[in-house]
Amino acid sequence: MMRDLKFKSIRHKLNLVIGLTTVSALLVAVTAMIAFDLQSYRKWSVNDINTQTALIAGSTGASLSFDDPETADESLSVLRFRARVISAAVYNSRGNLFATYVREGAQAAFPELPGDEGVTIDGDRIYTFKRVVEKGEILGTVYVLADHEARKRILGYAGIVGAVAVLAMLVSGLVAMWLQSIVTRPILSIAGTARDVIKSQDYSRRAEKFSDDEVGDLVESFNEMLSVVETRAREREQANAVLEKEIAERRRIEEEMTQLNIDLERRVRERTSQLEMTNSELESFCYSVSHDLRAPLRAIDGFSQALAEELPEQLSDGAQRHFDRIRAATQRMGQLIEDLLNLSKVSRGALEFREVDLSAIANQVVRDLTAQDPARKVDVSVWEGMKVNGDARLLRAAFENLLGNAWKFTGKAAAARIEIGTMREGGRSVFFVRDNGAGFDMAYADKLFGAFQRLHGTTEFPGTGIGLATVQRIVHRHGGRIWADAAPGRGAVFYFTLAPDSEPVGQVASN
Repeated sequence: MMRDLKFKSIRHKLNLVIGLTTVSALLVAVTAMIAFDLQSYRKWSVNDINTQTALIAGSTGASLSFDDPETADESLSVLRFRARVISAAVYNSRGNLFATYVREGAQAAFPELPGDEGVTIDGDRIYTFKRVVEKGEILGTVYVLADHEARKRILGYAGIVGAVAVLAMLVSGLVAMWLQSIVTRPILSIAGTARDVIKSQDYSRRAEKFSDDEVGDLVESFNEMLSVVETRAREREQANAVLEKEIAERRRIEEEMTQLNIDLERRVRERTSQLEMTNSELESFCYSVSHDLRAPLRAIDGFSQALAEELPEQLSDGAQRHFDRIRAATQRMGQLIEDLLNLSKVSRGALEFREVDLSAIANQVVRDLTAQDPARKVDVSVWEGMKVNGDARLLRAAFENLLGNAWKFTGKAAAARIEIGTMREGGRSVFFVRDNGAGFDMAYADKLFGAFQRLHGTTEFPGTGIGLATVQRIVHRHGGRIWADAAPGRGAVFYFTLAPDSEPVGQVASN
């Protein structure tokens, strides 16, 4: 029943509560009233039958003394005016029936012997025995049997209770209808409005307010909640509209990006094809430079040296100087071709990344330079533990050019010094090669890394102007950058970074 009650409306619940309350209060009140009345009726019945028996005992004493049954019968006949009395009898002192009375139309059996004095109630019957005593002598006993009428009384009460219960239910129904108009009507209005709002999604609906009590406060709170929900729904619709526009715009951009990617891929394929063709042509050019240009240069140099050696006496000093210049030009041209080939090799080919010890490479290049020019005294310092991820072959070529320049441009310094190390800048490792050589004017720094660009004369410091361009291409291929800082006569510092970055460790060591 409790489970079914959960699905009932508040109207049914209120009716049930009022009905149960009314019936429960009525049952408690009637039960208490009946219990009290039955208790009072019992006491009254006992007292009434005792009194009646005592009166009969007093009026039959003389009859028993003079053995006059007829007078005793007349005394008992008075009981015909007591409708409750069914039968009565008088016993003599020997316990024999002396006189009797039976209500008209009733059947009764008298006890063979009188019982103990007192009143006994047995169901709907109440009977009593009373001794007839005169001057301390027991003359006999009076016996009276009467209707108790308790069941009849209870049935009468049941009828009254039923009538009262019907009347109470009618009254409770009227009260329930009245309460529904006061209490349940606003609540049902809120419930109906809520169902309509859920069904139609129309948050502008409002529940009607019928009172200013707590239920009225509930209606106001419900309407305020609907107002807030309506505002939020409107804001959500506006936000959804904006979001739909953004999604449409994003889709348009994605479609454009897809088309751009398609175009870019096509261009990349075209450019890749062009680069492959260019590389092929460059390789052909390098092959031509390597074979077609070197061979005539070697012939010019060789024949010039042969003529100078075979005809030393026939050649004048001026002719000898011309032969020397021819040989120097051909050797310089050969070195220039070699540098161009090296620059071409740097720009081509796949990189083989692995851990590279820059300190070891720098030390090896310094040893090679010292072996080529053992007469020079240069103070070289190399930081230990400088390790990066890169192509060892290209990084060695970069150090050969940087250290070769430092070695060359410190040739006129009184106490030549070269330092190779690292430092931190902007969270990255920056490597540097510092010297105290000739230096240069920073106004011309933009020409440093161009091919064939020189800031010093060839007579002062020989070279082809290809070395720094080669270093820049190596650094760029490693995802880094290179720059310089210098002053005329105060040396130069070349800085470069590599990616991915590696943290250098260790201390300075001198060579």
